[in-house]
Amino acid sequence: MQKLKSAVIFTALLINAKILINNHPDFSMSISALNHNDNYGYVFMSIKILPENEIQQLASSYHQPPLLFSNPKNLYQRRAKRLRQLAENHPLADYLLFAAQVTEAQLAVLEQYPLAQDPTLAEIVKSKQSLEKNPLHTQNWQRTEAWRDILSHLLAQLKDKVNEETLTTIEWLEKASAQELEKLADAIFAQDFATISSDKAVFIWAALSLYWLQLVQQIPHNAKMESGENLHLCPICSAPPTASVIQFGSAQGLRYLHCSLCESEWNMVRTKCTNCEQSGKLEYWSIDNEFAAVRTESCGDCQSYLKVVYQEKDPHVEPIADDLASLFLDVEMEEKGFFRSGLNPFMFPNE
Repeated sequence: MQKLKSAVIFTALLINAKILINNHPDFSMSISALNHNDNYGYVFMSIKILPENEIQQLASSYHQPPLLFSNPKNLYQRRAKRLRQLAENHPLADYLLFAAQVTEAQLAVLEQYPLAQDPTLAEIVKSKQSLEKNPLHTQNWQRTEAWRDILSHLLAQLKDKVNEETLTTIEWLEKASAQELEKLADAIFAQDFATISSDKAVFIWAALSLYWLQLVQQIPHNAKMESGENLHLCPICSAPPTASVIQFGSAQGLRYLHCSLCESEWNMVRTKCTNCEQSGKLEYWSIDNEFAAVRTESCGDCQSYLKVVYQEKDPHVEPIADDLASLFLDVEMEEKGFFRSGLNPFMFPNE
């Protein structure tokens, strides 16, 4: 997987996101404190990965469903609740609360304006054509105007809840032509962040994600995933993951990558890098201690990193919410020379 065309640099993203959030009164202090202030108690540390044979032995003792489909309503409810929980006493509370508002708007649109059965997808399913390899590939699937309707409903849900700067962005999107919106959608999938700015990208992606999530619900949930090829991208839509999730319960110890677009999850063995699939130079990093529920996995072969959330450490962890709330880990990893291989729908770079 190629690098994002513009690196996800923490301070630059915060500046670019200013039209989406109210300025935090102690913002400059917060950035410094995340790295230096002992009152926060942060200690950056490396955690060695288990030997390959131990992880493989653990994983082989469980049934490994290759693909998990999200329950849309539960997904948005859990994410919004987690974002609000993480916002408490957080230096970036305003932005986490904004993300919660967008998530709640997605839930409202899902319930009030559900997506109708897509005739093209219905025909594929009916004719039993292959669904095994990227059936909803972002570059091949012909989007309908339904995603723009979803965007319109989302913007209407949010207009009365945002600050003036964000309202300006919403009003621009409301006035944009269908052609302009489609151009923005194409740009975001192509990672062309010179064409689509981060303030618009959040809303465009939120609409596209809700559209793709509902399309996924129309695919038989016994669909199979082709293995051994491009495991670093979603097998349904080809979008990059946001983070890895280490499961608990019946699938305890198994790793699934969480899709940033269609919200599906796919299994990938823990001994491999999620970006290049090499296994020789993996390290895990965390803030606070080795029992942290959020860590980063770095690869010395491709110099990439991706967050990992551990349900056994905290059953309430949610990949998109916890990834967003742990931006200080991104700072540390980029300072160490690693690039982010995943994408968070609330964190887009500008050229």
